[in-house]
Amino acid sequence: MKLTTRRFVAAVSALITLLALPADAQDAKRPELLVFAAASLTNVLGELSKAYEQQAGVTVKLSFAASSVLARQVEAGGKADVFISADQEWMDYLQQRDLIEKASRRNLVGNRLVLIAPADSKVELKIAPGFPLIAALGGGRLSTGDPDTVPVGRYARSALVSLGVWDEIQDRLVRAENVRSAMMFVSRGESPLGIVYTTDALVDSKVRIVDTFPENTHAPITYPGASIKGARAEAIAYLNYLASTPVSETWRRFGFLELKK
Repeated sequence: MKLTTRRFVAAVSALITLLALPADAQDAKRPELLVFAAASLTNVLGELSKAYEQQAGVTVKLSFAASSVLARQVEAGGKADVFISADQEWMDYLQQRDLIEKASRRNLVGNRLVLIAPADSKVELKIAPGFPLIAALGGGRLSTGDPDTVPVGRYARSALVSLGVWDEIQDRLVRAENVRSAMMFVSRGESPLGIVYTTDALVDSKVRIVDTFPENTHAPITYPGASIKGARAEAIAYLNYLASTPVSETWRRFGFLELKK
């Protein structure tokens, strides 16, 4: 009788211990996905991935940085399942090296390029050929991503070249490591102006949009996503979810553009 009682108490104790485990421990056996994504997707993918976890029973881990940094991590053997870039070039970089599943590649959404200033700035500028960008900076610098590697910087350089002001401004840049860092310099008042995406400007109340760059001054801003070679099976389902009609309203709410089909 005593042995039976002891066994019963032990079983109850084990059950209580299991129920007391944190959710992370209880979900340890759930499928997991590691997603490498451009820094400008931080807010929207945070929300979409939470919804996907509840729907699919898959844990989604997100790693955000400049597309260039993430692509090189994949090239170096980083074990991501999904890569979402802020431009076509870094996705091409991985495809040329046979590091993504080519058939899984698809364009998810678009964006726009904007000139921003601190929220309390009085600067007013209309973006047009030869516009007085250098004068508006005063003694300050223009913050954007590094034009040599970071997508937003590449778009910015293309736009400024098209508008005929690149030569005078290229030595006055803050070359940030990603678009969120570029915006941070402006939001903290360290740079009087910056070039980022519309979606970034919308999530920071400390900056305001001065004007939007004409679409014909740079390549279309699109976000391609793809499954990495050797990725978990759930990677394709996650990409399908991001491209599905039910989540399109979430993309729009964060300022992203629906692509023409």
